[in-house]
Amino acid sequence: MVKVMEKDTVVVSLVVWLILVVYHLKLIYANMEGDALHSLRVNLQDPNNVLQSWDPTLVNPCTWFHVTCNNDNSVIRVDLGNAALSGLLVPQLGLLKNLQYLELYSNNISGLIPSDLGNLTNLVSLDLYLNNFVGPIPDSLGKLSKLRFLRLNNNSLTGNIPMSLTNISSLQVLDLSNNRLSGAVPDNGSFSLFTPISFANNLDLCGPVTGRPCPGSPPFSPPPPFVPPPPISAPGGNGATGAIAGGVAAGAALLFAAPAIAFAWWRRRKPQEYLFDVPAEEDPEVHLGQLKRFSLRELQVATDSFSNKNILGRGGFGKVYKGRLADGSLVAVKRLKEERTPGGELQFQTEVEMISMAVHRNLLRLRGFCMTPTERLLVYPYMANGSVASCLRERPPSEPPLDWPTRKRIALGSARGLSYLHDHCDPKIIHRDVKAANILLDEEFEAVVGDFGLAKLMDYKDTHVTTAVRGTIGHIAPEYLSTGKSSEKTDVFGYGIMLLELITGQRAFDLARLANDDDVMLLDWVKGLLKEKKLEMLVDPDLQNKYVEAEVEQLIQVALLCTQSNPMDRPKMSEVVRMLEGDGLAERWDEWQKVEVLRQEVELAPHPGSDWLVDSTENLHAVELSGPR
Repeated sequence: MVKVMEKDTVVVSLVVWLILVVYHLKLIYANMEGDALHSLRVNLQDPNNVLQSWDPTLVNPCTWFHVTCNNDNSVIRVDLGNAALSGLLVPQLGLLKNLQYLELYSNNISGLIPSDLGNLTNLVSLDLYLNNFVGPIPDSLGKLSKLRFLRLNNNSLTGNIPMSLTNISSLQVLDLSNNRLSGAVPDNGSFSLFTPISFANNLDLCGPVTGRPCPGSPPFSPPPPFVPPPPISAPGGNGATGAIAGGVAAGAALLFAAPAIAFAWWRRRKPQEYLFDVPAEEDPEVHLGQLKRFSLRELQVATDSFSNKNILGRGGFGKVYKGRLADGSLVAVKRLKEERTPGGELQFQTEVEMISMAVHRNLLRLRGFCMTPTERLLVYPYMANGSVASCLRERPPSEPPLDWPTRKRIALGSARGLSYLHDHCDPKIIHRDVKAANILLDEEFEAVVGDFGLAKLMDYKDTHVTTAVRGTIGHIAPEYLSTGKSSEKTDVFGYGIMLLELITGQRAFDLARLANDDDVMLLDWVKGLLKEKKLEMLVDPDLQNKYVEAEVEQLIQVALLCTQSNPMDRPKMSEVVRMLEGDGLAERWDEWQKVEVLRQEVELAPHPGSDWLVDSTENLHAVELSGPR
């Protein structure tokens, strides 16, 4: 009995010892990651104090702003885009073994790209564009077998493109444009998937993908010269007859070879024209980078001739159909409704290409398109979980509602997508119809912004000033409704309304609220309840009180800042992203409160000989929400 107890004690001790070892190793690894990121902070100049929370005395960096960790407290994302940082990257970044996203775009970081980044074997996205990096592209990046997005454009990189990059079979987006790269673009078939735009403005690059032949190579590869066979004398024949037969054969061979030679030369000279100058009905599978041109017949088969049973939704731009392609993949086919104008085909193609270049994990990727004299169709990946609107208000009773952590993640993801459209697309893309119905959810319930760029696409016959108001009642910013002129601040307003939809579960415009003598506009209804200090009545009942009140208040604060009547007072989407990440909301809210209190004192002061009017969208008591706790 004593021996059994001793054995049990030994086993328990071993288990406890192993747990302590594992815990100790995790602490060491967390400290190692924190040290790596602290080294980065030391080597960067940070004029806006974006890295203020990066405290090296903490056990791990998971509480720092702009750093995301997984459940094991390993750093999986560093998001420092558009932060006005300068200085150098450090090789210690290669110690972040679980890092999936390294986003340092749109800063002033200089120096070399550390070859140690090739140790980040879990990296999915490497965004270093719009900086001042010099020197070569590290050959070690070819070891990043999971990399899908590699954007190094708009730097001062030099040297050849490493052949090792062609080994990354998962690569979906490659942009090396606007550098000083030289030499031949590796041509083993891998880079032929990407458009010439990916390598543009590197004057010393050459090769088939760029459209510029390399020095010493012919403009095309002609077939070997024809050598006529020796004349064969048939029995009873003569030499003259054999010579005539050989001449006829040679002439026929040259006759058939000439068109092939001419076609090869023309294709080398004009690669982009060839992509599009083919009727869609007869065109075989043609790709523009990752963008495919589908035939109408292909999409008719996929959607069962656009059957009503396959309709996923209807909107201002047309109907959306669920489809299944020949390879078994599910797609969403948007059938645009528009007026046809002569000569609009080229502009349509140009706009489609621009939309396809906007690639971000929180943007719906355009997979392909179809254009015929009577049809304009866009093909997207199918989103299994539908839209935020359908999950909030149209879900079957058997499905659980969106929980609060998911709603917070949707708020941040959609803000990141819109920020990318506004700040990192050239030219910038204004959505013009931001709402819960246009925020889609993938298999992991991550937010994906859809329908972006379509307003411009549908108005291609107009000039840069568009007078047609496109949008949805309840989401349209007041200045857009009155002038017809949109800007990124109209999207910010729509985003603020979408936040209120996420919090309340209600529609932005709902006549049913009249039955309770409530405002039909969601923004007015929310402000009315806040005046009465009824915060709990705002929250979606489907949450069943399973939410963090302080976080609800913070999202409401962001929504109210985004929906101010003066567009100049609204934050940019990049600022919204930082506020949702916990950076700067308290200061912005305090500033807004002071302005609102002063404005109300002026507006509520009696004016002799006139009645005073209360505008429900202007006179919310700013002190109702206490701010971040």
